[in-house]
Amino acid sequence: MDFIWILFAFICGLAVKLVSLPPLIGYLFAGFFLHFVGIEPDDSLETLADIGITLMLFTIGLKLEVKSLLKREIWAGAITHMGLWILVALGITLGLGALAVPYFSELSFENAALLAFMLSFSSTVCVVKLLEESGEMKTRHGKLAIGILVMQDLIAVLFIAFATGKEPSIWAIALLGLLLIPPVVNFLLDKAGHGELLPLAGFFLALGGYELFELVGIKGDLGALLLGAVLSGSDKASELSKNLLHFKDLFLIGFFLSIGFTALPDGQMLGAALILALLLPLKFAMFFGIFTTLRLRGRTAFLGSLALTNISEFGLIVAALGVKLGWIEEHWLVIISLAVSISFVFTSIFYKRAHEIYMKNKRRIKQYESAKRLPDDQMFQPQSAEIIVIGLGRVGLGAYCALESMVGDRVWGMDADRERVDRLREKYDHVFSGDGEDADLWEELDLSSIKLILLALPSIEDSENIMLQINNGDYQGKVAAIARYNDEHEQLLDAGVDKVFNFFTEAGLGFAEESLLMVETNSKQEAVAAS
Repeated sequence: MDFIWILFAFICGLAVKLVSLPPLIGYLFAGFFLHFVGIEPDDSLETLADIGITLMLFTIGLKLEVKSLLKREIWAGAITHMGLWILVALGITLGLGALAVPYFSELSFENAALLAFMLSFSSTVCVVKLLEESGEMKTRHGKLAIGILVMQDLIAVLFIAFATGKEPSIWAIALLGLLLIPPVVNFLLDKAGHGELLPLAGFFLALGGYELFELVGIKGDLGALLLGAVLSGSDKASELSKNLLHFKDLFLIGFFLSIGFTALPDGQMLGAALILALLLPLKFAMFFGIFTTLRLRGRTAFLGSLALTNISEFGLIVAALGVKLGWIEEHWLVIISLAVSISFVFTSIFYKRAHEIYMKNKRRIKQYESAKRLPDDQMFQPQSAEIIVIGLGRVGLGAYCALESMVGDRVWGMDADRERVDRLREKYDHVFSGDGEDADLWEELDLSSIKLILLALPSIEDSENIMLQINNGDYQGKVAAIARYNDEHEQLLDAGVDKVFNFFTEAGLGFAEESLLMVETNSKQEAVAAS
C-alpha cells in the first residue's frame, strides 16, 4: 500500500512540475485520486505527516534571525496585515453567508473568524522554494518575506499550542535550561562532520524537542520550533537546515496526501475555493499598502508582497486541528486545500515574471514610496571603481581577492546579503551591499568608469535578470559570468554576457596549472641547488 502512495505522489508531483508548478499541488491531487478509487490510508501516513510538520518547524527555527524580527517592517507588517486581513475577510465571508452562497451560509461568526485566521497565513513552503530557486533568499525583499513568514509561523504554532488546551506541568520551567545547551550541541554537530550523522542529528534534535515539550504538557510543535531557534546562531545551523531540507519535503508529502483522504471535492467545493482564491489580489494590495506605509521602497514592497500572495499549508494544519476539535466541518479542509493549490499556481506564475512586471510598472509603483528611506534601503556609490564583482560567495570572493592583488582599489565587490557584506568589511575595504537585479540600483549607480562586471552567481536566472537590467542601462563595458553546465553557457551568451567561464572546467584547469607550477618551481629549486 505504501508503494501505491509513493507511486501516485511521484506521478502527480512530476506532472505538475512539468508545467512549472510546485509538486506539492500534485501530492494533494494524488490524495484526492487515491481516495476516489477507494484506497484507505493507515497510521503510517499520519506518522509521516507528523514528522514532516515537526521537521518543517525545526528548520524554520534554524533560519530564525531574532534581530530581523525586531525590525519594525517585520513585526509591525506581520501583525498589522494579519489583524486587518482577519477583519476584512471576516466581513466578506459573513457577507457571502448572508447571500446564501453554498458552504458560506452555514458558517457561524466563530467559524468565519477561524476561516479568516486560516487564510491570513502565507505559505512558507511555496515562498522559500520560489526564493531559493531564484537565488533571492538573502535579498532585501527575500528577507522581508521570510521575516513575515516566521512571524506568522510563530503565531500559528502558539495558536495550535493553546488550542489543544494542554496545561503545562510545573516542570515546564526547566525548559529554560535549553538556553544553556547550544555550546554542547554545537560541539556534537561539529564532531558529526558533513556526512549522514549530521541529518541524523537533526532528526534527533527536532523530534527530541517535540517529545521534551510534550512531556511537560506543552504542544510538541512549539518545542521543535523553539529548539531550532535556540540553535539558529550555530555555525552548523545553515548546513543542518540544508541537510534536512529534502527530508522535510519528503515527509511533508504524507501531510498533503492525508488531506486528500479527508473528503472528495465536488463542484460547490471548487466554487467556494475559487471564491477564496479571488481574495488573493486583496491580500497583495494590503501587504503592499502596509509595506509602503512603513517606508519600504516600492520595489521591495512589490516583490515582497507578490511572494506572500498565497495561502499557507499552515492554514491546512490549523484547519485539520479545527476539524479534529469539532470547530469546523471537514469539507472546509478540502475547500482550503483547493484554495491553497490555486494560490500556489497564482504565485508560481506571477512571481517568475515579477522583475519584468516591476520594470513595466516601475513609475506607478514608485509613486507610493516614502521620500525618506529606511537605513537598509540606502544606495551606495563605490568610488574609483573600474571592476565590480557581483556575488561574494566562494567563487566571487576568490575572484575579488585575485583582482584586488592585481589592480588594487579599482575593484569592488557587491552582494545582496547585507550580513555577509558586514562580515567581509572587517577584512576587505571595497565591498558593498546591493541587489544586482534591482533596476533602481542601476539607475542610481554611476557606470561611466566601470569597464568590467563579473557575475559570480550560482543561479543562472539571477545572472540573466542582472543582464536584463544592465542592458536597459547605459553600461558600455564588458560582462563575464560563470556557468556550471553547457546549456547555461549558451543561455548566458544569448543574454548578452561577453565571456562565460565553466565553473567545473575552469576550476579543474586552475587546479592543474597551480599544481604543475608547484612541481616546476620545485624542479628549478633542485636544479639551482645541484649547480
